Amino acid sequence: MRHERDGLWRQPEEFTGTSSPAVSEDFSLDPLLPREDGPVAVADITKLPHDGHHLEAADRPRILPVSLPIATPPTPGLDGVPFSRQKCVKDQRPRVRSSTTISMDKILVHGGHTLNGSVRISGSKNSALPILAATLLTSEPCTVSNVPDLSDIHYMLQILSHLGASVERASGVVRVQAEKIKTEAPYEIVRKMRASVCVLGPLLGREKEATVSLPGGCVIGDRPIDLHLKGFESLGAVNRIEHGNVKVFASELRGASINLRGKQGPTVLGTDNVMMAAVLAEGTTVIESAAAEPEVVDLANFLNAMGAKIEGAGTRRIVIEGVKELHGAEHEVIPDRIEAGTYLVAGAMLGGDVTLKRADPHHLGFVIEVVRKAGFTVDTTHDSIRVRGNGAPKPLQLTTEPYPGFPTDMQAQMCALLAQTSGISVISETIFPQRFMHVSELKRMGADISLNGSTVVITGVDKLSGAPVMASDLRASAALVLAGMRAEGVTEVNRVYHIDRGYESIDDKLNSLGARIERMKA
Repeated sequence: MRHERDGLWRQPEEFTGTSSPAVSEDFSLDPLLPREDGPVAVADITKLPHDGHHLEAADRPRILPVSLPIATPPTPGLDGVPFSRQKCVKDQRPRVRSSTTISMDKILVHGGHTLNGSVRISGSKNSALPILAATLLTSEPCTVSNVPDLSDIHYMLQILSHLGASVERASGVVRVQAEKIKTEAPYEIVRKMRASVCVLGPLLGREKEATVSLPGGCVIGDRPIDLHLKGFESLGAVNRIEHGNVKVFASELRGASINLRGKQGPTVLGTDNVMMAAVLAEGTTVIESAAAEPEVVDLANFLNAMGAKIEGAGTRRIVIEGVKELHGAEHEVIPDRIEAGTYLVAGAMLGGDVTLKRADPHHLGFVIEVVRKAGFTVDTTHDSIRVRGNGAPKPLQLTTEPYPGFPTDMQAQMCALLAQTSGISVISETIFPQRFMHVSELKRMGADISLNGSTVVITGVDKLSGAPVMASDLRASAALVLAGMRAEGVTEVNRVYHIDRGYESIDDKLNSLGARIERMKA
């Protein structure tokens, strides 16, 4: 097996972020909370092959225990230059940032540059996180490839290490073996990332108990895990909240019929959590109103590769026949559809002629349709998407919906595109009505946007002007970068640690297409 990426294990950066809403995974907790890092297993890079090939047994990284935070110089790259100073080369190898403190980088976006060329889409963050958590369901080794190099992924690997798993990482491939595991994930780790609650399901399934600190709120509002707990209770577990922790335990788990419909639609992470607990329950579990996102399907495929019996993933009804135990497996994470959608919009705004490689157009059907309705030409193959600008985009009316509808995670990027589209556009947010923190920042750049409850009315303007702006969450960050590329002058995007949670080397990738973006210390 060959691996196209040429990255190495990175020590977790001190970013913060969260990622487990009912339908989206992409919002942040307070980014300036103090924190400590626990021990994490770090691969010895002296043992890593440099040709990107499969790691034979003798070549596999040796695991070294390291306690963070530590102060270390940048790791030398393959050519002797610190990775943190390397530019992205043709294979778009991720750049390593070795900081172990809160990164207060800012991005300077120089507007007015047309995008042309091709860019490779990374593995899906929102697939990789629950899949990595699912490795806790077996004592045998699991290998997950096409894992993106993101701060959220680093935090999940920290959590697995804290729970007792051994973790190796090289060239975008993560190997996890959880022979003996703990059942408690403390606040010091969980508070960094909301998606860490997805370890509840596998811990409950395998050990019949789990204690995980409750995630806090985020900038777009409250996102409780009540549906997760409702599902666990239906399987026979008892839930208790004490001292900020949720404790889930059961003498045994039995299959049940569970409805996971929430106020804003199905819950993605709730579906993942219940599915991971149910695979080791006795009998049959039926999840009604299940999330149908491609990331849920990807997790189900991984669990089936481990020996689970799951049918119906990708529909609103998932049927799980419990098994006694799972075994190790290998799995490749699907491409990140939201990263692909972001570059699709960027190509439309600033093309040119842009091709997204290793993208799955089937996962982006509604987004592609919307971009075409806006007047852009979009062509697809089984693993690529090509977009060409037309110079005269059309206004749109959009409503965010659960998959396969228009994703809430693409709402901010479309605001950036429509801000300079002649006419009046309307976007209604039905998933997270408060998800419009980017609007005030776009208005600082000259956008004409009015906000009325969960709906924005956008009157297109002839031009935006560069300005200092503040990123509030992951997708808002991307929207501000896109707007800055169309604006006159320089746009300074602050708090870009948000963007590093979900976009692998976005500055390098956009620069490879012709943008002019600089990353600097704030």
